[in-house]
Amino acid sequence: MAAAAAAAAADEAEKARGRRAALSFAAIAVVLGLPLWWKTTETYRAALPYADIAALGELSFQLAVPVAVVFAPGSQPRDLPRLLPFRDTEEKETLLNSRTSIASRYEMVCRSTTAQEEAALGAATVQEADAALHQLQDASLGSLSLYVIPETSLLLPQGIGVYVGKHRSALVRAGQGLAALRARLQQVMQIMSFTTSSITAALSDRMPASQLGPDARRHFKSSLGYEITFSLLNPDPKSHAVHWDIEGAVSRYVQPFLDKLSFLANFSVDSQILYYAVLGVTPRFDKESSSFLLSAHSLPHVINPVEARLGSSAASLYPVLNFLLYVPERSHSPLYIQDKDGALVGTNAFHSPRWGGIMVYNVEGPAAPQASLPLRVDVDMVRVMEVFLAQLRLLFGVSREVQPPEVLLESPGNEGLADWELDRLLWARTVENVATVSTTLTSLAQLLDKIGNIVIKDDVASEVYRAVAAVQSAMAELAVGHLHSAFQASKEAVTSSERAFFDPSLLHLLYFPDDQKFAIYIPLFLPMAVPILLSLAKIFREAKQRKKEPTKTD
Repeated sequence: MAAAAAAAAADEAEKARGRRAALSFAAIAVVLGLPLWWKTTETYRAALPYADIAALGELSFQLAVPVAVVFAPGSQPRDLPRLLPFRDTEEKETLLNSRTSIASRYEMVCRSTTAQEEAALGAATVQEADAALHQLQDASLGSLSLYVIPETSLLLPQGIGVYVGKHRSALVRAGQGLAALRARLQQVMQIMSFTTSSITAALSDRMPASQLGPDARRHFKSSLGYEITFSLLNPDPKSHAVHWDIEGAVSRYVQPFLDKLSFLANFSVDSQILYYAVLGVTPRFDKESSSFLLSAHSLPHVINPVEARLGSSAASLYPVLNFLLYVPERSHSPLYIQDKDGALVGTNAFHSPRWGGIMVYNVEGPAAPQASLPLRVDVDMVRVMEVFLAQLRLLFGVSREVQPPEVLLESPGNEGLADWELDRLLWARTVENVATVSTTLTSLAQLLDKIGNIVIKDDVASEVYRAVAAVQSAMAELAVGHLHSAFQASKEAVTSSERAFFDPSLLHLLYFPDDQKFAIYIPLFLPMAVPILLSLAKIFREAKQRKKEPTKTD
């Protein structure tokens, strides 16, 4: 009996040790194993400013324009409300849609002319006065100087009430009373800064097509760089030996324009000559004029066959502006372009929105039958570059709207761009950059919130924080009229947001989804977990059985 009791006690002690061992393994697996596995296999996701990004979804632009209104002697209206100098503000708010609004504020400082400014206004011509006033101004980007001269002044031509110069100043006749003067000043300020339509065109991606003008999507989108390619197309080199001084023409006509825009983006210019390159559209022969015609409806079909030969946009990181000079073959000469009304286009050229332009250059006069071929053709680069420069302005959104007859706009000259036109472009591009950053960051936040297993590295998070801070800075600088710093901040925001959005680590296909994780880890952990689970099940059954057994009493 004693031996049996000892054996039973030893057996019970062994079972107790087994139960304690099983419970210990289970406790270690649950308390240490599972948290350690979870921590070592979790996806690292750095914190992002989701609240600030959500706030960027609704953009309320406040655009402040510093304006100096300078009154020459004898130009002050009698009903001027206060004595000079004084400050005045004109505000206007426009709600574009539920997510975007624009509040423009013209902060005017009204004063009298200085002695130097009076001397400048006494120049013989208005162009000389504009140049002299420019030397006296310390005008920053976005600021305007409006000089009010007497209504009877001979400085402006007869019938001209407003003269806008090449820089950031304008001359305005006083008019008959304060109301007429205010109307003219408002007109000039919108010409030289921005209008609701120009800002709406910059926000075309956030606006429905019904609220956009016909030219809203003609210009290229804002970019950190552009590539400009000039191509000479000679489909008939056996008949025409075409020579063009493209290097000299770019240096004289295009480079001054690009130097003025160097603050906006980086530019690269190249050229090429393509032989046996045809337009891909057969022109129609017109018996009355003995010429060939390209109708307006056939022009869209011209670009695709030619673009395949260009080969410039395939390897480009930036938008490419293509300018093509086409010398038609002898069998299709002369060749003219018709507009949609059937009239001949004066420049014999057309442009395609966000692509470039094509000009047809006809060889002057037919070659005599006895003339030796190929016929030498020297391209008149002055005529060609006038067309290409006008198309370049249109593609960058620098277009002069039709003004009333009393408004005279000075030609920008060799630079191809007036100072106030540069400011007008910068206003639009700054607003466009801010809207682009808002869209990019919002899309990135939605993507990261939807796919939880994307790794968010610290450098990606830092770029997002930097983009948010830069776009907030750009909005603040716009509100105080600092166009230069606002545009720089908007460029920094675009750069940081694109770096974050296109970071290679954000490709979710590089990481295992949850079902693949289970497929990998189950074969590893299941053999280890089965004995523990069976031991726990056995312990549970034994404990349940002991509860059912009656307690023995002597």
